Amino acid sequence: MNRFLLLLLAGGISACSHAQPDLLTQLRALDRGCTSDAQCRTVAVGAKPCGGPETFLPYSTAREQPAKVAALAERYSKEREAKFKQMGVAGDCMVVTDPGAACRAGSCQTGGGVQDK
Repeated sequence: MNRFLLLLLAGGISACSHAQPDLLTQLRALDRGCTSDAQCRTVAVGAKPCGGPETFLPYSTAREQPAKVAALAERYSKEREAKFKQMGVAGDCMVVTDPGAACRAGSCQTGGGVQDK
């Protein structure tokens, strides 16, 4: 009986996490190809229950349209905010700062470089 409940619970959690198109996967898959630091930006992603983003992800303006990236990130963040409100989730209130992004070995990476405003 206990095994059945564990399987049922695991299946329910899995189904909930895959019910929507996975916007986070799309954000993580943004093209990061670059030839200079000037092409690298970060985008605020997600939401914390106390406010502010969960993290920042790098992308390349040479390969991605900033407006498209911002719209995708905003959509994901709003979904996270709605989920937190629905579930009554509490979380830490630590501020996550934008690490900026730089071009390293032909790929935009977080840390140093340009920050989105």
